[in-house]
Amino acid sequence: MTRLVFEKQLAEVQEDMLVMAGMVQEAILQGVEALKTRNVEQARRVIANDVEINNKRYEAEDKCIELISLQAPLASDLRTIIAVLHITVDLERMGDHAEGIARIVLMLADEAPLKPYIDIPRMAQIAIEMMEGALDAYKQRDTALARRIIDRDDEVDELYDQLYHELLMFMIEERGTIQRATYLIWVAHNLERIADRVTNICERVVYLVEGKIQDLNVSKY
Repeated sequence: MTRLVFEKQLAEVQEDMLVMAGMVQEAILQGVEALKTRNVEQARRVIANDVEINNKRYEAEDKCIELISLQAPLASDLRTIIAVLHITVDLERMGDHAEGIARIVLMLADEAPLKPYIDIPRMAQIAIEMMEGALDAYKQRDTALARRIIDRDDEVDELYDQLYHELLMFMIEERGTIQRATYLIWVAHNLERIADRVTNICERVVYLVEGKIQDLNVSKY
């Protein structure tokens, strides 16, 4: 494999990763929208489309392994390949969390809404903004931006804690709300985990640029 071909294939696998990220973003948005509108068919589409996200991960892994095996990459190239491998895993897990939200929509389909959906869409919005910022940081190799995105995880954690305690009060005051409140806690937990996985992407950006693996998600909340 010539250097030119290698660089072309390395660029392609990174582009595939960004396409996969777009699919995951859409799954999150569609899952939360299905919850707000109680749209069962929309939720089922999110669940069905998760297979495509999974397949994108496996395709990326195969391409990365091929790149490593067919040409001994330079140190910087190897870091890029390793970063892509880890990021696609995190993206696939985010897709699983979006699928989890969609499955909860099906569980709540016949239940009256427990409360207006305000905090959950806000959590989703921040998580999406974080993901977009993390991907920009990756494309620009911008470690300062990556670190700023990690700081936003505290916003999601704070919303999660507020919602958790609010839903806990519902359960304490009225036993009939326990199941619905529990499902909403699961939704919020999925969004909180999505934000955590975005911070993993940011850590990989720092690794890619600086060559050091660091735990940067130290909560200030």
